[in-house]
Amino acid sequence: VLGLGRDEAIPPVSVRLGTTRGTNALLTRRGARTAFVTTQGFGDVLLIGNQNRPRLFDLAIEKPEPLFEETVEIAERLDAQGNVLMPPDESRVRLQLEQLRHTGVESIGICLLHAFANGAHEQIVERIAREVGFTEISTSSRLSPLIKIVSRGDTTIMDAYLNPILREYVQRLRASLPDSELRMMTSAGGLVDADSFVGKDSILSGPAGGVIGFSRVATAAGFAKSIGFDMGGTSTDVSRFDGEYELEFETQKAGVRIVAPMLAIETVAAGGGSVCGFDGVKLFVGPQSAGADPGPACYGRGGPLTVTDVN
Repeated sequence: VLGLGRDEAIPPVSVRLGTTRGTNALLTRRGARTAFVTTQGFGDVLLIGNQNRPRLFDLAIEKPEPLFEETVEIAERLDAQGNVLMPPDESRVRLQLEQLRHTGVESIGICLLHAFANGAHEQIVERIAREVGFTEISTSSRLSPLIKIVSRGDTTIMDAYLNPILREYVQRLRASLPDSELRMMTSAGGLVDADSFVGKDSILSGPAGGVIGFSRVATAAGFAKSIGFDMGGTSTDVSRFDGEYELEFETQKAGVRIVAPMLAIETVAAGGGSVCGFDGVKLFVGPQSAGADPGPACYGRGGPLTVTDVN
């Protein structure tokens, strides 16, 4: 496109990019090692969830795997109006977070009870976490200051789970594109500076760009209504456009509740690179993906059987 040879440096350019890096990490459960930091007594609140039973008559209930591997309970409490009932003991919090640091956890999500009304305790925990060496920290009062602790906690943990992956991705892009303007597509269909791109806004980044794109093409071709079908390497995304972009503000993707504005897109973990296998009872597809390397078996690099090979 730029008329450059492979060994020539890319000059300063303006890049607008939609990416499925966050989506794929969530679908295949390949995010960062994450810990959940919450109020004492509520360590299992995200495991309990909201008790939804979408398949009421299943005898064997399969719950989605949690995104976090460690839980830290902080002795603090606010009431529903945000008034302090019990302030956190900073020395105790520091000790807990130092112990957490030694477990190898890379990222933490802080979601305290009633923090939607007062984020002061979360800010104290965040400050101490930075002092003990954590650099990847998501706090619910900043990300999603809403009254429901389960969906607020899920959103915060998902953000913490994906942020290190996205940060590394953006740093690699910046290294390849020095002095360039880099803007990323969010799940809601808007653009943000790459340094402001966070996990909770990344889930439908790539597909959202597809929705904006196909709707513009269809409109230009004279079609007021259109349907988008986007089959990639790890997922397949389906959406529709009827003159206005349809937004969802609370949804569930890949078994995780998310509270953030995003375009209404249905996604399933079945793309061209989705691995096909047999679990001893039935054939299955995904959610694991062969990626680009080794890729599907037909790439000739010793990859597994995938949807591409079946096709």
